Amino acid sequence: MQNRLIPTMPSSSYPGSLLVFEGIDGTGKSTQISLLARALTEQGHNVLLSYEPTDGPLGKKLRASMIEGRLSPDEELALFHDDRRDHVKRLILPALREGKIVILDRYYFSTMAYQGTRGYDPVKIREHNETFAPIPDQVFLLELPVATALKRIGVRDGQGNSFEKKENLEACTRVFDTLCDPFISRIDASQDVETIHAAILKQTMVTTS
Repeated sequence: MQNRLIPTMPSSSYPGSLLVFEGIDGTGKSTQISLLARALTEQGHNVLLSYEPTDGPLGKKLRASMIEGRLSPDEELALFHDDRRDHVKRLILPALREGKIVILDRYYFSTMAYQGTRGYDPVKIREHNETFAPIPDQVFLLELPVATALKRIGVRDGQGNSFEKKENLEACTRVFDTLCDPFISRIDASQDVETIHAAILKQTMVTTS
């Protein structure tokens, strides 16, 4: 039987809502985030978009490493945590306190997956993050076979950066597969864009003040 991560209920401590998009590269997260943000804005909601790694100095260092070569496992994990801690303090929490809908492209679930492939325990990564990062109200996990994802991003097996290697993405997928929280909505990303958007919109639950 496949091991499953212990589910944790989302926090309702803030008047805003935190929505997160997760999945391996090539699943179409950016497209669906834009469509959902537009739909929610048209409904009269105050929407804030962001992503991780951030555009701050720590996030930029992480993004540069994707091109220039990965950092050591310890340094990479520490940077992700420090970048997220700053992100939470500087942007996420203030927006949630103001009643905004915050939509994130990646969050600590990606750290569990991508840094989990480097030998760290995904459960411990999650436990550490949830000491300072608010638990999402909803996570949309876009799922796609690795071969299809690589084709979409134009990477052949053996090419691309280390984050895009077939074996790495397969390992990340296995971590994502263990998530079983009630706030996670699994979305078949092999469908057409409008069908996926309709499914996401139907499942979106937000509460704002």
